[in-house]
Amino acid sequence: MTETELIAFFEDLHQHPELGFEEFRTTGKVRQVLEDAGIPVRTPLKTGLIAYLGSGKPGRTIALRADMDALPVTEETGLPYASQVQGKMHACGHDFHTAMMLAAALELKERETEIGGEVLVIFQPSEEICNGAQQVIETGLLDDVEEFYAGHTYPYLPVGTLGIKDGPVMAAPDAFQIRIRGKGAHAGNPHLGTDPIPVACGLALQAQTIVSRAKDAFEPAVLSITHIEAGNTWNVVPEEAFLEGTLRTMHEDVRTEMHQRLTAMAVAFAQASGCTATVEWTDGSPALENDPGLAACARTVAADLGLTLGKQGNTMGGEDFSEYLRKAPGVFIRVGTGGGVANHHPKFTADPRALKGAAHFFAELAIRRSGFMPEEQAGK
Repeated sequence: MTETELIAFFEDLHQHPELGFEEFRTTGKVRQVLEDAGIPVRTPLKTGLIAYLGSGKPGRTIALRADMDALPVTEETGLPYASQVQGKMHACGHDFHTAMMLAAALELKERETEIGGEVLVIFQPSEEICNGAQQVIETGLLDDVEEFYAGHTYPYLPVGTLGIKDGPVMAAPDAFQIRIRGKGAHAGNPHLGTDPIPVACGLALQAQTIVSRAKDAFEPAVLSITHIEAGNTWNVVPEEAFLEGTLRTMHEDVRTEMHQRLTAMAVAFAQASGCTATVEWTDGSPALENDPGLAACARTVAADLGLTLGKQGNTMGGEDFSEYLRKAPGVFIRVGTGGGVANHHPKFTADPRALKGAAHFFAELAIRRSGFMPEEQAGK
């Protein structure tokens, strides 16, 4: 695939975004290119697929992962290849990831004799809903994978730059819902009821003390109340108030403790005002932590290929690539795509000039980590 063809493929995906588990067109386009190149594929779910490459030589089983789904965002980039689907957009660069790993798979096919063991290229559905990775894992097709690698667009690094960081890089994104139950009354006689609204407002403020006063300041965590709702008219004290939000943490012990503290606080805070509270948690993927040794190997490959290594910060965003890292170590790599507009923003863009170099990097990384080096061949 030439660079022109690769960019055209990327632009086509960008124009036709599909949400999680709706990526039928995207899956079909990727599958057609892979099959035309003679690369075996398996489709374990209704969308998404896994490509298989290998030379038959002994070595490691390596996996490269690309996510494919878009977001329910209305695009405002003004690009000539902007989304043609109202209310849907590749605002996180998954079209870039898909095209990048497709190009890597095609290069691996051309260099298949250099692969030791096997390389799997995973085109994963539904990352944004944080359940696609787990469903791919549950197929059992990744049981033999020994190392996982993924790349993600990063608008704060220029084209030709990679961010490869040791240790924690993304948070565990958990959601919570709190229902505070009081007793309804006429708004002119609030003393005849138990108003849940002051409890909800107070709890929204008090919950922040869990981060500021009940947690080690050197342990990152974010607790955000993002939705408060109560009542439906001006002259009635409602029976119930509702709050929901998210907790983001980098370490499992902090995650567990903050779950417990927020739940206990909500129950006690409500009881102190004569109300009751129930708290429901929806756990996201675990925090994403890069293996330091494998990250060092990836940095060596980047340097050998003349790519620049840039600084990247942690983010409290979540990423279900961490589900793969429960099975085997790996590295989540930032690919500089310029633009400077944050992921998930309607004006987010990813410079397609970064595609070819990033694809070559991942192909080279997979070959080296699969355990077969060209110089070893020369010595035989």
